[in-house]
Amino acid sequence: MRVRFGLMVLLAALSSTASAEGGPAWDACVALSSTPDQRVKACSTVIETKSESGDRLAGAYCNRGHGLTEKRELDAALSDLDEAIRLAPDYACPHNNRGRVYSFKHDYDRAIAEYDQAIKLDPSLALAYNNRGESRFNKGDLDGALADFDAAIKRNPNSAMAYSNRGLAYYRKRDMTHALADYTMRIKLAPDLLAYIDRGNVYRDTEQLDRAAADYGEAIRIAPTDARGWRNRGMIRLFQGDNKGGVSDYDKALRYDPTDAYSWNNRGQARLRLGDKQGAIADLRKALELDPGVTSAQDSLRKLGAL
Repeated sequence: MRVRFGLMVLLAALSSTASAEGGPAWDACVALSSTPDQRVKACSTVIETKSESGDRLAGAYCNRGHGLTEKRELDAALSDLDEAIRLAPDYACPHNNRGRVYSFKHDYDRAIAEYDQAIKLDPSLALAYNNRGESRFNKGDLDGALADFDAAIKRNPNSAMAYSNRGLAYYRKRDMTHALADYTMRIKLAPDLLAYIDRGNVYRDTEQLDRAAADYGEAIRIAPTDARGWRNRGMIRLFQGDNKGGVSDYDKALRYDPTDAYSWNNRGQARLRLGDKQGAIADLRKALELDPGVTSAQDSLRKLGAL
């Protein structure tokens, strides 16, 4: 999602300053639908053929840097973004994108400095506030992050990403009322798998289990082959004492992600409550095979004399 918003800002800036017609390579370089590989290839063609100049050439470097960032070729991305800044020192896009590279490198102070510069150059750039908020969040500065997410939403009230991030910051502060409101707005703007899981987690933690189960059910509907919806709803069913329903959900979760130790443990605990001792032992042993630190699996196996 962050990539798409960044390119929207870039395209708006370029369209107001450039008069060239471009061509297929340029179109693919800036297209929102281009994959990172397609973007890198197309922008490379623009750069190598010198088909663009000035701000548009800076834009090609900025977009190729963004594509390289998505491919996690971070040093190459930085090189492109440095060149974009050299060509267009007053262009906010490469500073925003360079901040994102430093964020991936976990150098949050340098990331924040880049976002500061992007905001200085373009105070209306909602994405830069959002990204700076993410870096502040990752440094543990929840209040600073909230201030940035507020600023991002003020500048772009339709930013589902900013609502999602602000919801997470409120969740970490255990302000469930505000977290719930932000996640609900995110669902209104972009009802995807993670939106429902995030809101479901708030309902779960506030013991609104039926609502949590409903949100996880929506996550399953949207992405039926993603284990996360199934495992989260399975947990709720166990909380509600529905062990058969829990086993059924964990069957699906493990079909789509057999590497999650806690799904094996939780299904094992449910099987144990249903009287399926051998099935429980097999599941609990599998949980410990994947993660020897699952203490509830250890304790249950000891009580069963199977450890």
